[in-house]
Amino acid sequence: MSAYHQFGRSTLPPEQQRALKKAVRWEYLTIAYTAITITVVALVVGNSQAMRTAWIEDMFSLIPQIAFLIALIFVRRKPSLQRPYGMHRAMGVGHLVAGVALLAVGLNLAFEAISGLVAAEHPTIGTTNLFGHTIWLGWLMVAVMAIIVVGPFIYGRAKSKLAPILHNKLLYADADMAKADWQTNAASIIGVLGVGIGLWWLDGVAALFISLGIIWDGLRNAKSAVVDLMDQRARTYDDKRPHPLALDIVEHLRAQPWIADAAVRMRDQGQVFHVEAFIVPRKHRVSIHQINDVSESLSALDWKVQDVVVIPSERLPDEADTARSRGTEET
Repeated sequence: MSAYHQFGRSTLPPEQQRALKKAVRWEYLTIAYTAITITVVALVVGNSQAMRTAWIEDMFSLIPQIAFLIALIFVRRKPSLQRPYGMHRAMGVGHLVAGVALLAVGLNLAFEAISGLVAAEHPTIGTTNLFGHTIWLGWLMVAVMAIIVVGPFIYGRAKSKLAPILHNKLLYADADMAKADWQTNAASIIGVLGVGIGLWWLDGVAALFISLGIIWDGLRNAKSAVVDLMDQRARTYDDKRPHPLALDIVEHLRAQPWIADAAVRMRDQGQVFHVEAFIVPRKHRVSIHQINDVSESLSALDWKVQDVVVIPSERLPDEADTARSRGTEET
């Protein structure tokens, strides 16, 4: 059977299997492409602080792809006695590691950029010999940064289409960072051209701009990972709103003739959900058969429903999501 068919105890539908297979291919392609760009930029980086900052960003941009591929090894494993909920949190841990690493590097690079500006360090960009002609190295820097920006546009868009299918926040963050990569390239080009026309400080400003972008990516990723690991209310892959599956579950429960009311507590385990469904039966006596049937029907609603616990109760917990309407958006 394909290695892309399963998350924990959930067997992925065909659409998700195909999406996962494509995501893995795009991650490997991204790593290969980034490795090439790191090598090429290293050949022309020179004394430009903006170029050096962009080069370091390229190196650390590999972290999300590596984290995704490593986490995928663990999330496929079925639950066990030692890990009864499976290892789905590995994806969230990978997300957190990527965010913290980017944040730490961004802060360090921002400090270097500010220090250079305060010290009024004047970078110099020399010349090089190319095919028997002496040319300004800055032109090679500009050419390289203009060419390598094409890749992130392509694989960033591809991964952004796969992230919602897989409900994968790490993949979405990776795609979002790639689509914004042109800003880094544009800033580094401006910094290099600034040095060329005598505006030395443009190089430092460009480096600071790139650093702030890295810091923002780190903060956003770290925050998203932390709140998920702390079991916030399950949200969509882009964290923009509560996940609509909660309402689907509640509506499904209320449609049962023997259930008077229902609510749900749903937490994101990484790519799948753990669901605690609270029900208020119309009668005090509820059979095991009824509980089993409704539990199985909830699991069948969506592949992301990994674990289901159905809890009969006289009243619904205050913190449970009653999902009274599609417009319920409180956090």
